[in-house]
Amino acid sequence: MKKTSNRLADGREIIYYDLRDDAVRDAVDRRPLGATSTASEIRYDPLLAEWTAVTAHRQERTYHPPADACPLCPSRDGRLSEIPEPAYDVAVFENRFPSFTGGPGPRTAAGPHGLAAQRPGAGRCEVVCFTPDHHASFASLTDEQARLVLEVWTDRTAELSQRPGVEQVFCFENRGAEIGVTLQHPHGQIYAYPFTTPRTERMLRSLARHAGSTGGRNLFDDVVAAELADARRVVCESAHWVAFVPHAAHWPYEVHLYPRERVPDLLALSEEARADFPALYLEVLRRFDRLFGPDEPPTPYIAGWHQAPFTLPASGRPQGGGGDGAAASVAREDFALHLELFTIRRTSGKLKFLAGSESGMNVFINDVPPESAAERLREVASDRQPTGSDPRTAHR
Repeated sequence: MKKTSNRLADGREIIYYDLRDDAVRDAVDRRPLGATSTASEIRYDPLLAEWTAVTAHRQERTYHPPADACPLCPSRDGRLSEIPEPAYDVAVFENRFPSFTGGPGPRTAAGPHGLAAQRPGAGRCEVVCFTPDHHASFASLTDEQARLVLEVWTDRTAELSQRPGVEQVFCFENRGAEIGVTLQHPHGQIYAYPFTTPRTERMLRSLARHAGSTGGRNLFDDVVAAELADARRVVCESAHWVAFVPHAAHWPYEVHLYPRERVPDLLALSEEARADFPALYLEVLRRFDRLFGPDEPPTPYIAGWHQAPFTLPASGRPQGGGGDGAAASVAREDFALHLELFTIRRTSGKLKFLAGSESGMNVFINDVPPESAAERLREVASDRQPTGSDPRTAHR
């Protein structure tokens, strides 16, 4: 993999990742762009104990441009885009309308009892273009291309983790207009947050409680082991990965992918797991596109990597709580890297909306039993199975 960094006309960084070591990336951005102006701040919700980003500048972001004006296609044939090169393998650039940007700043508190707390929305938001082909999808990538994207996610996690104030990195893809995607070119995003996200905080608390009540057992390990033992919700597996619909899935079709060897983040994946990942992940994505029949449009989905935040201790095992349910301390190595993939389509032509119970009380109601979802995902398996698949479970 060759990595080349350059600058766009407004000063934002763009980085090219190429499969070939002899690739030259020196095209100049010739667009007459003015300097970016952002106004990101985060405000603390004392009732929920979580941060909300307030980003007025994002109201002006690009919204559903026509295909011939796509800002993520290469610049060629006289048309200039966010990517100055006429071709690329994978390109990453700073989002022009970021939710988080800049360096950390002090926390201030106003109002009675100081409850109106806020601070700068520090961090960084990046766009990851998976392919120059506007009409492709992640599922249509080759194993080699998907492996390159995995290396890009890893490299960006490593680099963003060193930025002042960054506490967690989230690599994700939104796909489909139903999800709210405004640019249809195959791409994902990376958010470098200035805090540990609420979902991760909940996982960490559950991890600590489980360790305290079981004498130090790891909750992630036990969940994966339980799914493998039950087997009804296992979708497919390979030598180094397992994909399953969770027992209490929130979404109609939801799959979690775990490496068999627990690691806290993408940086810690073994070379064997890296090599094994693309075929399994591409197989799962292709099954998603076959869920609702051959005449249905591509399945909308959200896919995201859950990685350990950077502020946990670097080492040390949880200490048992004597079985009394008390929380134990946890370290980064106790968190389990995993990818969560789900679609909001519940059946042909129908979407799962987050209505009163889900949006108002965060209580999900799933119309598709997880066992039925897993069975359907096994039914639509392709003839080409991931390398290293166990022939006994190849069509899971």
